[in-house]
Amino acid sequence: MENTGNMLEAIKDFPEQMLRAYELGKDVTVPGKLQNIIVCGMGGSAIPGDFLRSYAGLAIPLVTNREYSLPEYVGPGSLVFLVSYSGNTEETVSCFRDAMHRHARMVVITSGGYLAELAGRHNIPKIIVPSGIQPRAALAYLFFPMLKVLSNSGLIEEPLEEIRTAKRVLAGSSFQEQAKGLARNIAGKIPLIYSSSRLYPAAYRWKTQFNENSKTHAFANAFSEHNHNELVGFTVLKADYHVIFLIDEKDHPQIQKRIRIAKDIISKSGVRSTEILLRGDNFLAKLMSAVHIGDLVSYYLATEYGIDPSPVHLIEQLKQQLK
Repeated sequence: MENTGNMLEAIKDFPEQMLRAYELGKDVTVPGKLQNIIVCGMGGSAIPGDFLRSYAGLAIPLVTNREYSLPEYVGPGSLVFLVSYSGNTEETVSCFRDAMHRHARMVVITSGGYLAELAGRHNIPKIIVPSGIQPRAALAYLFFPMLKVLSNSGLIEEPLEEIRTAKRVLAGSSFQEQAKGLARNIAGKIPLIYSSSRLYPAAYRWKTQFNENSKTHAFANAFSEHNHNELVGFTVLKADYHVIFLIDEKDHPQIQKRIRIAKDIISKSGVRSTEILLRGDNFLAKLMSAVHIGDLVSYYLATEYGIDPSPVHLIEQLKQQLK
């Protein structure tokens, strides 16, 4: 199997990237009172917004915007993060222009491209991240600078010690063997990743990494919404599934109970499942552990299928046709 983009090396570097990425935002502060925060991006450049919302727990609304335009309520009291690893994502470039028109406060996070050019032209704060890796492997570089900006601006408490703890947890764990074993178990099956709502960004990250690295379908859902619809789908099985539960012992007790009951019902349908119990002294460590394990599983599933995890030919094909 070829590995043209050094995907495994990029995944292994994730713990080291976190502190480096955090420091990239050190010079950006957003003054004044904010009414809301919008993170604009697509694909691997959008999911950092989901993690930010789950982790930060802000008193003001924070949404991820995967559109060509901003929500109607965006205005001078809004902070808009424009996140595009390439700097050329057309939806995010469109949102840049929309944010300018609405006089919103803006911060650009990119490795270069047209967004970096626009930010320079209009004197918009920009955070330039390292180039040369796949956008989905740049999660740390796109997520942690936003934490630094929020900390600089007094919107969250300084998270540096939590980041250091998360780095120690990831660097000191034997995630690779766990990931290899799970990849062998789910080979040939469709992964279904379930979690609480607070962990759902991690579950969705698993889904998208299976899509892009393993080149296969996968689906994610959150409790307790899962219990109100998707659970019934295990009545008439039309495919071979493997369920992955991402579990935090600090999830709401009723959510934990729902997961236990759902697991039993799913088991009786004949579908196998795996529990990933997330460990760590803080929620950030658990979130990043979930990311790291999922990234590794998706890589090793690609090796099970004998495919190169790095290129995404169908996405490039679509982009060419859009032109």
